[in-house]
Amino acid sequence: MKLNERSLAFYATCDSPADNSGFLYKRGERHTAYHRRWFVLKGNMLFYFEERDSREPVGVIVLEGCNVELCESAESFAFAIRFGGAKSRTYVLAAESQAAMESWVKSLSRASFDYMRLVVRELEKQLQEMSRGLAGGCGGSREPKPSALEQSRERLPALPTVLPKENGCAVWNNVLGADRLPDTSGCGGHDEEGSPRPPPLPPRRRVSNGEASSAGAAVAESPSTFCRLHEQYSREVARLRQDWQQRRRGPRP
Repeated sequence: MKLNERSLAFYATCDSPADNSGFLYKRGERHTAYHRRWFVLKGNMLFYFEERDSREPVGVIVLEGCNVELCESAESFAFAIRFGGAKSRTYVLAAESQAAMESWVKSLSRASFDYMRLVVRELEKQLQEMSRGLAGGCGGSREPKPSALEQSRERLPALPTVLPKENGCAVWNNVLGADRLPDTSGCGGHDEEGSPRPPPLPPRRRVSNGEASSAGAAVAESPSTFCRLHEQYSREVARLRQDWQQRRRGPRP
């Protein structure tokens, strides 16, 4: 990947979210004086600007192959970014408070790709362990066998959802075969193939005028009977509830 000043400046000032940002005091390379700079951390790149509203960064620190550690300095809350190698530069920075220093040290320590690689490996290891655990738990499970009732239902002949009717009544012999004669022996029994026969239909009975009037009276009286039962049980429930509340409160002193 090729980087130039223009691409770095665009990446530093674009609207992509920053991992951390704030003012830090940076010690100069030649002079030991500290200068207040605005720092922005994006990925493994630490940009620093002269002011917060600056359009271009003054410099950038690529956080690869480095260690972030506390150091002793004239300024309080100081820490250093040290790179491996004899001729490598060490960046000394200082925060404005203890909380800011801890936040920056934590963010800078987790910014490198080496740290992200370790995190990804650990997550992959945990995922493999969980997958093996799920595979071992599901290996011993078996499908339940069908019960005897389900097996008997499978052996019975399938009946149509709507039975054919004749004069308003279902005709069983049309379901199992219209060419068979109905059984007049008075019992169902089984046919030649061993399938159960349905019972014969009872004869129709005409309702007389007296029975019709008595049935109508019973239907007319049913609402009043229900009201009386409802009132009776309501009073009983209210009495039991009152007794339960009194026992719960206990005897009065």
